[in-house]
Amino acid sequence: MTRILITGAASGIGKACAAHLAAKGARLVLTDLEPIVPPLGDHVILQGDVADPAFWEAADLGALDGAIVNAGVGTAAPIAHLSFEEWRRTMAVNLDGAFLTLKAALAAMNEGGSIVTMSSASALKAYAHTAAYGTSKAALVHLTKIAAVEAAKRRIRVNAIAPGGVDTPIWNPMLDREKDRDEQIAAMGAMVPLGRYARPEEIAKQVAFLLSDDAATITGSVLTSDGGAVL
Repeated sequence: MTRILITGAASGIGKACAAHLAAKGARLVLTDLEPIVPPLGDHVILQGDVADPAFWEAADLGALDGAIVNAGVGTAAPIAHLSFEEWRRTMAVNLDGAFLTLKAALAAMNEGGSIVTMSSASALKAYAHTAAYGTSKAALVHLTKIAAVEAAKRRIRVNAIAPGGVDTPIWNPMLDREKDRDEQIAAMGAMVPLGRYARPEEIAKQVAFLLSDDAATITGSVLTSDGGAVL
């Protein structure tokens, strides 16, 4: 049975990936800072901070067949008003956490297998007010490519997916609480060429493809799933 690590599994894309893969019979190792409600099945829950080396040193991952490096935080502020503390918090979770996850996952994998990192369309196009977030996700793309080169000799594939807007809780701090959430998400989605944001379940299926043998010759790639936003 396939055993896959998923970080940031309590909500959003991570939760959707967990549900999708569990339905296909995978056994999961799920991590998050927040409490996790796991899908049905025999899964391992590890609650903690992916950016904390001590968390990974204590984590018993067992033997892994794959990993989804998904945990992340969003930041929105112009550079002139972005505090160094917020810059460091974003880098700690989105980049340090990804490095530590990759390090732990690769150590727990034998020959073969697949890893998917969760980057962003913000890694590929400069958007105002995304200095910390976009920079962290751009660095993650390069980290993914380096991991792909290093892991290839073990037949481990490492790819990134770069979603654009996805209807997840990451947007909540930026939305007007006095207005309807769905209407605000729809209005933002209407600005991309395909006219809507993705659903977490759609990204989960794309991640599952990259993990699967159907993508057996794909490594070091970035799947852009943004509705055409970066065109």
